[in-house]
Amino acid sequence: MKNNLLTEQLVYNGESRTKTHIHLIAYTRETVHETVCDNFTDEISKADPAAKLWIRVHGLEDTECINALCTHFGIDFLVVQDILNVNHPSKVEEYDKFNFLVSRIFEGDRITQIRLIQGGNFVMSFTDNESTLLNDVQQALQHNVLKIRTRASDYLFSVMINDLVSNYISVAMSIGDDLDDLETELIAASDNRDIGGRLQIHRRRYMELKRTIIPLKDQYPRLLHTDSTLIHAANKPFFNDVNDHLLNVTQLIDSCRETLSSLMDLYVSNNDLRMNDIMKRLTIVSTIFIPLTFLVGVWGMNFKYMPELEWEHGYITAWIVMVAVGIAAYLIFKTKKWR
Repeated sequence: MKNNLLTEQLVYNGESRTKTHIHLIAYTRETVHETVCDNFTDEISKADPAAKLWIRVHGLEDTECINALCTHFGIDFLVVQDILNVNHPSKVEEYDKFNFLVSRIFEGDRITQIRLIQGGNFVMSFTDNESTLLNDVQQALQHNVLKIRTRASDYLFSVMINDLVSNYISVAMSIGDDLDDLETELIAASDNRDIGGRLQIHRRRYMELKRTIIPLKDQYPRLLHTDSTLIHAANKPFFNDVNDHLLNVTQLIDSCRETLSSLMDLYVSNNDLRMNDIMKRLTIVSTIFIPLTFLVGVWGMNFKYMPELEWEHGYITAWIVMVAVGIAAYLIFKTKKWR
């Protein structure tokens, strides 16, 4: 990544080709009005000055539109660069006029970045594509759940963060359930040829989840202990509740780490046992053939006087002796339960 302090150019470095469009949601105590637009300036000018705003942006290819939107709300240029950087680690930052959060969304096999900005009377959310994660929050606004429309923007901000953390909890629980199933298969000593690959897939999901949650857990308390007027005392209990959920999901991923570690040890141990079993079987087969090889070697020597060579039934006798020796060795191993 180039040094973003040495350029004024805004570049979106993601792969999503979703066209940039904005859902402008203006809400008051009585009403909610949603408009989908490409040019937000005209729509904002039509909105009720007393209304609070949720600007929901999907698609970040149009960097000029993103920059104009952020400039309108007084968002710093470096924050705009962070919005367009899909590889930015999770973080929480406080500014004089807004709070800024970067995190990730886990939707099936797809992991996408999400950015939230909370100001005095607005909240902005940015996603690379058409994410459905915050749809429940939008429904809550429509139905005024818990009188959400009467509360300040920081409450909406806390609800969005809580929706993110709920997503992490569901992913962590899904990983835990899958690991429990793998543990059952490993303990049952079933065919585990594909378990190693599945363990690596879950390990990768776990690492992505950990990289997302740990920075949030460390930095989120800034919002709990801030002196900023953007976080109202009446809404701090909701932020504390979100922090409790963050601690809960941290415990879940710690549990996943321990389970992954134990399953990897069990997987390696099972492979060693299978290898030892294979080597034991090969050793038994080799041991059975050692006396037979000895007999064949003796009768294959080229001495002139060997009475067995003159026997009329020497060939069949040799076969009977070798079969009897082989069966006797096999029965000895079976009796000692080496088989």
